[in-house]
Order: sequence, then structure tokens, then C-alpha cells
Amino acid sequence: MAADSAEAVEMRGALVRLRRATGLPVAFGGLVEPGRAQVRISELSGTATPALSALAVSSGNGLGGKAVALARPCAVTDYSASRQISHEYDVAVATEGLCSVIAVPVVVRRRVRGVLYGALRAAQPLGDRTLGAAVAAARDVEQALVVRDEAQGLLAVTREPEPAVGSPAWEEVREAHGALRALAPRIVDPALRAELLEVCGRLAGAAASDTRTPRVDLAPREVDVLACVAAGATNGVAAERLGLRPETVKGYLRSAMRKLGAHTRWEAVVAARRVGLLP
Repeated sequence: MAADSAEAVEMRGALVRLRRATGLPVAFGGLVEPGRAQVRISELSGTATPALSALAVSSGNGLGGKAVALARPCAVTDYSASRQISHEYDVAVATEGLCSVIAVPVVVRRRVRGVLYGALRAAQPLGDRTLGAAVAAARDVEQALVVRDEAQGLLAVTREPEPAVGSPAWEEVREAHGALRALAPRIVDPALRAELLEVCGRLAGAAASDTRTPRVDLAPREVDVLACVAAGATNGVAAERLGLRPETVKGYLRSAMRKLGAHTRWEAVVAARRVGLLP
């Protein structure tokens, strides 16, 4: 099974960054297939043939399989002649004309989720700079997968029957809302991001206590900041969660307070809940 669109975008971007940072002519990679101990090569950058496309790499086999089994980067200077790896994939590698290859696992919560490869068409050592760039590219994919996993987990929680507003369980809904608002800007997949924000809107609307109150239009980031404040976050913590500077958070908060007619942070939260902007 090929990587889905969002994961494919992340993988493709990491390969481009890897090639740009190292000057390697070829990069490729793929994710571990669900329920199977193998990586399916789904993304290619700089390749001259389709030989590696859709190749299934089993754990322990070849260079990538070794990286999966050991959960650490592995490299060879001459792939076809190396005694450090098995050679199930020599034909595909030779068809593409690759010699020096590095494979770096993508590890999320101690589980290998994929592999990034970088390669030369000449048999020469790949230095520390190349290794560092490959590891950094893999870390980028890891972070993206963590965000995606967290978002999907929160969505699953919010799809459960909604508890009554004001009940102890509703506090969990409010926490989930704040987490979703903080995650949404980091989601690459536009469909998943839109679903997150739609769920946020449903949760907030369910808590509206006064439908007669005139609608207040806040910017998305103003709502994000208020959601963090509602969860008890300081400006510094809110800035860290949202990837903003503390001064920027203060600006959004002041703007939201002005629009809501509030004089304090908590008054702004209460007002936002009253008009259905927060749960």
C-alpha cells in the first residue's frame, strides 16, 4: 500500500531537503506497510529508472531492511560488493546505478515507520555531513507523523458522544479542543486540517450559552490563543504550543479581548464560550 497523500508530501519534501543539503544526486524512501514488516518504496527523487519504485524491502534484508531491524542509520560505500548487508535487491540497485548508499530509519515512539535513502552513483565514502543531513530529514518526517497521529487520536475522542456542557467530562472536551487548535496549523494535509477545524467549530458551538449575543468574528489565531488561555496556559506556554513569539501571543490576546469587550484574559474566555467560539 502506498503512503497516503499527506505522508507522501512529507516524505517527498524530506527527500528534496536531503538532496539540497548534501548534493546527493539520488534520494528515495517509503513507509512501513501497516501490519507488515516491510517498507514500500513510494517516493523517488533524482532517479533515472523506475527500478526502485514500489520495491518492498523486508526488515533485515538489504541496507534499508538492516536500518529497519536495527532502528539506526546504516551506510555502505559499494552496495553490490558490501559484506555488511544481504543482497536481495542488488538488481534494482544496479539498474539504477547506485554505489554508495545511506539508509536512515524514521522512528516514531520507538517504532520504525519508514526509511529515507540517499545515494551516489560512485563508490566513495559518505561523510558525517551527509549522515547529519539524512538524520535531520528523517527527524522532519518523524515530527510530521507524530503531529498526524496526535490529530487523528484527538479526532477519535471528539467523535464519541458529547458529554453535557459543564460536566466533568466536558473539561476533557475542552482540553481536546485546545490541543486540536494548537495542532491544526502544523497539519500539512489540507483535508485533515479542515476536519480538525470543523470539529473544533462543532465543539465550540455545542457550548454556546447565549444564542442572542451578537456574533463576534475573531481571527483563527485569536481563537487559538484563547483556547490555550482556557486550558490555563501562560503566554509563554501558548507561544510554544502555537509556534509563535510571546509578543505575538500578547497581541492576539489583546485584540481578542477588545473584540469581545473583555478586560481580563478569563473574561475573554468566558465571553468566547458564551458566543460559541470556545467549548
